[in-house]
Amino acid sequence: MIERVGVVGCGLMGSGIAEVCARAGFDVLVHEVDAEAAERGRDRLVKSLDRAVVANKLNPTDRDDAVHRLGFTIDLSDFADRDLVVEAVIESEDAKVSVFRTLDKVIANPEVILASNTSSIPIMKLAMATSRPANVIGMHFFNPVPVMNLVEVVTSLLTSEGTEQQVGAFAAQHLNKRVIRSKDRAGFIVNALLIPYILSAVRMLESGFATAADIDAGMVEGCNHPMGPLALADLIGLDTTMAVAESLYDEFREQLYAPPPLLARMNEAGLFGRKAGRGFYEYKR
Repeated sequence: MIERVGVVGCGLMGSGIAEVCARAGFDVLVHEVDAEAAERGRDRLVKSLDRAVVANKLNPTDRDDAVHRLGFTIDLSDFADRDLVVEAVIESEDAKVSVFRTLDKVIANPEVILASNTSSIPIMKLAMATSRPANVIGMHFFNPVPVMNLVEVVTSLLTSEGTEQQVGAFAAQHLNKRVIRSKDRAGFIVNALLIPYILSAVRMLESGFATAADIDAGMVEGCNHPMGPLALADLIGLDTTMAVAESLYDEFREQLYAPPPLLARMNEAGLFGRKAGRGFYEYKR
C-alpha cells in the first residue's frame, strides 16, 4: 500500500509530481542536491499551490494541508521509509542510473517501488542498476503535472505484475490521472509519436520553408491543435526535446528521430525555450 511518496528532483516536473501527490493526501518527501536548490523547489511548489487558490481550483485549507505534507531533504538515505519513490532528475541516462543505483543501496525494504519519470530512456536500463528490477517501473507525467491528465505507465521485461497494478491504481484512483500503458521502448507512446513531429517542424524552419509563426499557426488553425510544434518544443524545453530525440535515435537509428542541426545549435547557445526566456520565441521572465 502506498502512503509515503518520495520525489527525487524538484524542477518543473518533480515539483509538479510532488504537488499532485501532496494534494491527494500523501506524505511527500522531496530530494534536491543542496539546501539552496531545495529552497527554490519549495518556493516553486508553494507558488503553484497559491496560483491554484487564486484560480479557485484549490481552497485555502487544502492548500495549507498540502504544504504541511511536503518535506525536503538533501540526503537520499532519508527515503528509507518511503513506499514509492519517483525519480524526476534531468533527462540523462547517466544521471538517472546514478540515482537508481543510490536508491537501491539506501532503501533496504525490498518492497519499495522505484519509478522513473523519464520521457524516453528504456526502463530496463534503470532497472538493471538495482537489485530489484521487478520493482522498477516508468511513471511518465506530463508538464504541467497539476494540469495535464495523463500518466504513461511503462513496464520492463522484469517489472512485476504487482508493481504495475499498484502504480496504475495509485495514478488513476488517487491522483485522478488517465493511465495509458506502454511497453519498454525508447519514447514509449507519446514521445515516439510527438518528437518526429516536432523535429519535422524544426527542419521546415531550418530550411527557410516557412516562419515559426506560420508553421505553428498552420497546425493550430488548420489541424485544431492547441499549440503549434515549435511553441510546444519551447514549453517542453529544447534541451529535453534534444535528449529525447537522441534517445530515440540511439534506439532505432531512423532518420526521423535524428536531431536537426538547428536544434543542436540552439541547445549549445542555451536557448532552451520558455525556461530560458528564449527558444523559437522570446518570453518574459
